[in-house]
Amino acid sequence: MTTYRVGRVVTPDDVLENAWIQVDGEDIRSFGRRSEGMPADGKRPEDLGDVTVVPGFVDIHTHGGGGSSYSTTDPEEARKVAAFHAGHGTTTTMASLVTASLDDLVAQTACLAELMEDGVVAGVHLEGPFLSTARCGAHEPSLLRPPLKDDVAQVLSDAVKMVTIAPELENGLDAIRQVVDAGAVAALGHTDATYEQMVAGADAGATVATHLFNGMRPFHHRDPGPVGAALNDERLLLEVINDGMHLDPQVVRVALAAAGVNRIALITDAMMATGMPNGRYHIGSLEVDVQDGLATLAHGSHSIAGSTLTMDVAFRNAVQSGVSLVDASRMASTTPAQTFGWYDVGSIETGKRADLVLLDSEYAVQKVMRAGSWLD
Repeated sequence: MTTYRVGRVVTPDDVLENAWIQVDGEDIRSFGRRSEGMPADGKRPEDLGDVTVVPGFVDIHTHGGGGSSYSTTDPEEARKVAAFHAGHGTTTTMASLVTASLDDLVAQTACLAELMEDGVVAGVHLEGPFLSTARCGAHEPSLLRPPLKDDVAQVLSDAVKMVTIAPELENGLDAIRQVVDAGAVAALGHTDATYEQMVAGADAGATVATHLFNGMRPFHHRDPGPVGAALNDERLLLEVINDGMHLDPQVVRVALAAAGVNRIALITDAMMATGMPNGRYHIGSLEVDVQDGLATLAHGSHSIAGSTLTMDVAFRNAVQSGVSLVDASRMASTTPAQTFGWYDVGSIETGKRADLVLLDSEYAVQKVMRAGSWLD
């Protein structure tokens, strides 16, 4: 058991200044303000300096990073992705797969299932192939398909925790029900749906909107479409890529004002080029050019192709735009964790897993703890 003196601790409801936090094994034992007393456990507390301690980030949508991808059958490559993002404070991650053949998705999921057993990833997100060709983004159009019952059943497994579906597709609503009945989360995205079709997707059981605004027919004041439905429907968690490229910061403010902090999850949608120099990379079968942090398809539409964002930057962008530390932590950790029933992580509370991120005065990561152990 170790007690740490820190600058401040961000809890679900408050920021505790001149604080301490005590870790017992893998868990948080207690925390508080030094002015209110510290535990006397017979050991000298460790002084970590004037750092801000936030809960480990929970990223429910990421494809790769550090030059590696989750779209692989090599578990060591997938481990490299998780380790890269852990260094940026992501202590719980969903491994997202882009569109591929059904057989390839099954093989990639089986590889990632091994990492789930080791606690490296928390689950698999299938972002394709059940998407609209009109809003395919960085998904190979020739591999997209309607979510027919047997095809959905083929790619579902215990490892799959979320599937993105365009609700307007043939069998789309039945597929959403099929995913939910299998115990996974159905997400609505890469969609050309009308407002009514998007609501029908939520009626069928979908609870997430995949990267709000991106991969969706745009909002219009006479045709609100999927964006308007997602903002209005309180049943939907809204993923937001807060990198200043996918969304203007003012658009993020609009989403916050419309939906509230409890319905927004910061995500990265990061691809393999995250943390790497400018150059050509790939996402799934498609080639991507990265220049100054912006990833775009190398051929054809030159659409944005994933991001090079990390969760610490998404968090910092939120705080620097005026979001409170408590609310930024909720969007980066608590809300996504609760959406998937991961109640042992996502916030600094007694008895929860000791996943902690230490930030300096500029909100840059200084140190990361996962399950009570400091990461190298």
